[in-house]
Amino acid sequence: MPPKKAPAQVSPDRASNDRVDVRGPIPGPKGARIVEEDTRLMMTGTKIAPLAVERASGVWVTDVDGNRLLDFTSGVGVLNAGYSHPAVVRAVQEQAEKLMHFAGADYYYESQNRLAERLTELTPGKFEKKVFFTNSGTESVEAAVKIAKWQNSRPIVVGLLGGFHGRSMGALTVTASKPSQRRRFDAFAGGGHHIPPPYCYRCPYHLEYPSCDLYCAKILKELYFETSIPPQDVAAFVAEPVLGEGGYVVPPKGWHQAIKSILDENGILFIDDEVQAGFGRTGKWFAVEHHGIIPDIVTAAKSLGGGLPLGAVVFRKELDFTYPGAHSSTFSGNLVSVAAGLATLDVIERERLLDAATARGAHLIARLKELQQKHPVIGDVRGLGLMIATEFVEADGKRTPAVARRDRILKEALTRGLILLPCGKSSIRYIPPLVVTDEELDQGIDILDQAIRAA
Repeated sequence: MPPKKAPAQVSPDRASNDRVDVRGPIPGPKGARIVEEDTRLMMTGTKIAPLAVERASGVWVTDVDGNRLLDFTSGVGVLNAGYSHPAVVRAVQEQAEKLMHFAGADYYYESQNRLAERLTELTPGKFEKKVFFTNSGTESVEAAVKIAKWQNSRPIVVGLLGGFHGRSMGALTVTASKPSQRRRFDAFAGGGHHIPPPYCYRCPYHLEYPSCDLYCAKILKELYFETSIPPQDVAAFVAEPVLGEGGYVVPPKGWHQAIKSILDENGILFIDDEVQAGFGRTGKWFAVEHHGIIPDIVTAAKSLGGGLPLGAVVFRKELDFTYPGAHSSTFSGNLVSVAAGLATLDVIERERLLDAATARGAHLIARLKELQQKHPVIGDVRGLGLMIATEFVEADGKRTPAVARRDRILKEALTRGLILLPCGKSSIRYIPPLVVTDEELDQGIDILDQAIRAA
């Protein structure tokens, strides 16, 4: 028998006895000034809380007014290795001193090859692969869709209702998370279709798993391909292995295999969008590994750059463009971002953060289910690794989304020193950096308990 693995270790660079320290209102005087200036100067975007930050380390964030807060957002899923990890900081500093940019799409340098090599080894599938570096998840999705459409000259891409793949015009073709993201932007890049998601807690067909026989997958062939979507015109099917913005919905066992079988039968490529779920977040390098299929194209970003803009598309070698100029990008494989990416992968491996995500995730799920017993407003607890959500419902027995209550809980948690993000219609996501300790998770749960009571 193979030897047992030792427990995942906390980075020696950070203490495990830190505490939340809220010294005044959030925002305080300095923060309020920054918020006012931002409102006056910046485009209306997706601000979620009046929090003006100054510095951060590990899982701890300090705002401009000196409040020390516990972060369960990882910079919206970016800092899997924690804020300002010393190894990542050193790699960035060393590369910046030598050369910051040299157009990796047009010229050659060693570090870009090394990161591409690492990605081809880490992504699922033993076949030969190629890589294109991007600056964001949205750009990764755009590139993936272009690769798929170029390869087979088919115009249609199918996604999931509730799926989020970016806000650019091409990515909006497959994004269907919230009406506000698509309103007044039609038409998009064209060729986008959607089917309902595998959302067992709110099954759109009012069926029960497993007696449903995975109808939410089979409907693609049995209904959509027979009525509104000609399969011979479909280039690719794109899905997140865990629905992100759509509510951290985990598909039931077998759904991915059923979908992949339909796609293979019709010569349709599978694009696995790992932008939010990748690089250890769920306890695997890529969340699709939980589902037992091999995607044709993988999109990545967020945590790959360790805090710097960096994304990637990894795809079967035979899908590559056959002439130059079909796709490119000025900042593709930026030297400093690539250095951060290589250092981040090293940290995830060295500190065994995949094991940590599994262990800490089990602890967090258990604590959240304890809260669910105390607070009926928590209708569902779900997730993989440290990609977890609770869905809040009204006390009417109908699972009515408790949107206002969820929003009050977010505000109450922030005033007590816990940074959280919403997702879906009435859910809260819990995605702390993978270096979080059980003690820090317990602190967060205690604050969440107080926030729920206060709300």
